[in-house]
Amino acid sequence: MFKIDRRRLFLGATLMAAATLLPFNPASAELKGLEIMAPAAPGGGWDLTARAVQAALKDSGAATSTQVVNIAGAGGTIGLAQFVSSKKGKGNALMVTGMIMQGAILTNKSPMTLQSVTPIARLVGEYEMLAVTSDSPIKTLADLIEKLKADPRSVSWAGGSVGGTDQILAGLIGQKVGIDPKQINYIAHSGGGEAMQSLLGGHTTVGVNGYAELAPQVAAGKLRALAISSDERLPGIDVPTLKEQGVDISLANWRGIVAAPDIKDSDRKALSAAIAQMVESPAWKKTIATQEWTDMYQPAAEFGAFLKKDKEQVEGVLKDIGLVQ
Repeated sequence: MFKIDRRRLFLGATLMAAATLLPFNPASAELKGLEIMAPAAPGGGWDLTARAVQAALKDSGAATSTQVVNIAGAGGTIGLAQFVSSKKGKGNALMVTGMIMQGAILTNKSPMTLQSVTPIARLVGEYEMLAVTSDSPIKTLADLIEKLKADPRSVSWAGGSVGGTDQILAGLIGQKVGIDPKQINYIAHSGGGEAMQSLLGGHTTVGVNGYAELAPQVAAGKLRALAISSDERLPGIDVPTLKEQGVDISLANWRGIVAAPDIKDSDRKALSAAIAQMVESPAWKKTIATQEWTDMYQPAAEFGAFLKKDKEQVEGVLKDIGLVQ
């Protein structure tokens, strides 16, 4: 006759009850079927960041079967609008964003903003560099400022999209040296390659772009670096900061990652934990070093607070420049 061991039955029931009380550790869970949107064409900074996140998530074991989708246009606001409308409530979608999108939202009067999505993490930043051609009569930042003060319109600035980080920096420099930002002669280009051709071809006075975009031409002797927008000199980069040359500005083109609106709290925690696990992975650290990015990781709560302050700063500068009413 089958005999029940009441002692073992009681122990088993106790263990099962205890297990239901254990907190779920999303960091130990593996995300599957994750989609990462890069709201730009392949090859740009957002696309590179999205694919770096994809690789590092896989390397860290935090996510598998991840795909990157590119939706280009209007400084990322087309991708943002599609992300908000098509991914609402879905916990398996992420989108790369950054400072450029803050400006594009304002200049394009986008109905969707970064308050429309769920902050997950700020990831990295890239400082801006000013450079002129190697044969330019402008040898130093002081020379550039002198020319700018004498005739603001005589200095043409080659940079990226309207309202982006490059134009924001040009406007801030104008403010700091006593020039009306509306007088800054900024020439917007569709990408770093086009801006580089304009500068090297002698069509513009000074280039303003991310360090990684300009550094190869500086190393090749085609460009002369005037300044970098970091708080202090970066390791291994012999370029003086704006601050040490008397222009009190520090600005980084940050990039981060957000989730869809109205997702479950459990999905938000799982995505946040996966990214937190990813940023500690060897693959991610190697990518940061290779791309010469600056680690600016902030978890969700800090990133959400940062987004509000960043929006205020960007909006203030764009109003001064005259791009936003």
